[in-house]
Amino acid sequence: MDTKKSDFEFTDLHKKIIDYLLNHGMQIITAIGIIIAGLFISKWLSNFVQKWLTKKRLEPQLTSLIVRVVKLLILGLFFIMALGQIGVQITPLLAGIGVAGVGVSLAMQGLLGNIVAGLTIIFTKPFTIGEYIELLGVYGQVIDISLFSTTLQHADNSHVVVPNRKIVGEILHNYGKVRQLDLSIGVSYDSDLKLVIKTIEDLLNSNPKVIKDLKPIIGISAFEDSAIRISIKPWVSVEHYSIAGNEINLEIIEKFREKNIKIPFPQREVRIFNDNLIKSS
Repeated sequence: MDTKKSDFEFTDLHKKIIDYLLNHGMQIITAIGIIIAGLFISKWLSNFVQKWLTKKRLEPQLTSLIVRVVKLLILGLFFIMALGQIGVQITPLLAGIGVAGVGVSLAMQGLLGNIVAGLTIIFTKPFTIGEYIELLGVYGQVIDISLFSTTLQHADNSHVVVPNRKIVGEILHNYGKVRQLDLSIGVSYDSDLKLVIKTIEDLLNSNPKVIKDLKPIIGISAFEDSAIRISIKPWVSVEHYSIAGNEINLEIIEKFREKNIKIPFPQREVRIFNDNLIKSS
């Protein structure tokens, strides 16, 4: 009895499938054709977008994301068209997708804010990888720009990860890929200042870490109690900033010793008056 019932149900289901295929065969074939066309068009369009974005020199990760989004949007559009072709109601489906999208966006406000800010940074390019920036009390060389955050590297190789939404709209100091050292040294008042400045210029020209295209600033910055203060401001690349200053200071000491240029130590002249002697005189 059960076997006959099962056979009857299977035959009835089989008959319904055959009837559906006969009645909607053309719609199903058309829907399959739409999906196949969507696959070809999405592949062609994604390749076109990738070539176009590559010419714009966008970041590789952003290019890959945009290409994937374009491909998924095209496939989704053609899939919805295919569903409509076989009789599925599109309007309730789109309404459901819209409601779900609103819910997801409310739940992921911070994440979406980082993504929007990341796209703003990548397209407007207030800074690029390799540049040295300072904002929000943090600073460092930019080593990575992603959709969610920007990573800075300090001179001690520690990393600072800044959410992109914290960057957009804030005051940002971009030093670029070069920085200017702020060095100084004191020389005695009886020194030959022309020789002092010429010695400093020569050692800066011979130092490979000093950028030769940008002229350094060398001159007298202050007259102190026991020394004339010489300001030295050469330009170096960001990666050499932390070590170039130490090298230049060492070279200055060595060159000054070779040429007998005195670097005075702080000193004061103290005079003691004896009141008794003054009165007796």
